Amino acid sequence: MKSASEAQIQSAFFQWLSLYPDIRPYCFAIPNGGTRNIAEAVNLKRQGVTKGVPDVFIAIPSQSRHGLFIEFKSGKNKLTDSQKEMIDRLKENGYGCEVCYSIDEAIEVAEDYLNSIEEPEWCRLYSVNGKVWDPKYLGEVV
Repeated sequence: MKSASEAQIQSAFFQWLSLYPDIRPYCFAIPNGGTRNIAEAVNLKRQGVTKGVPDVFIAIPSQSRHGLFIEFKSGKNKLTDSQKEMIDRLKENGYGCEVCYSIDEAIEVAEDYLNSIEEPEWCRLYSVNGKVWDPKYLGEVV
């Protein structure tokens, strides 16, 4: 059986995130990959596209990390040298970075990260749309 492509895993991840409307707005894809013609590649580079940046960012800080980057891989695909270098730089600067080979792994990584945000002080200080957010429940506390 053929494994899911990186694009399929990433799409499934965002489908899962859509179940959590308080979290989803803080998660976004970084479209660095794909095939492009030379003119488009040059234009994107001018606009700041950077080699090696992971596929997805969860822009919710925890007590120990500024946010979480996820790089999706499938089958026997491995990180490129530029991806390894970027992930090392991001980790050195306080970001979480994980490589996931399946939707189950990506969900587990995201849940572990979001659930690592310890309460109570941080939860009282952080709000989403004016409401206190409790990451232990991957939802909103009213």
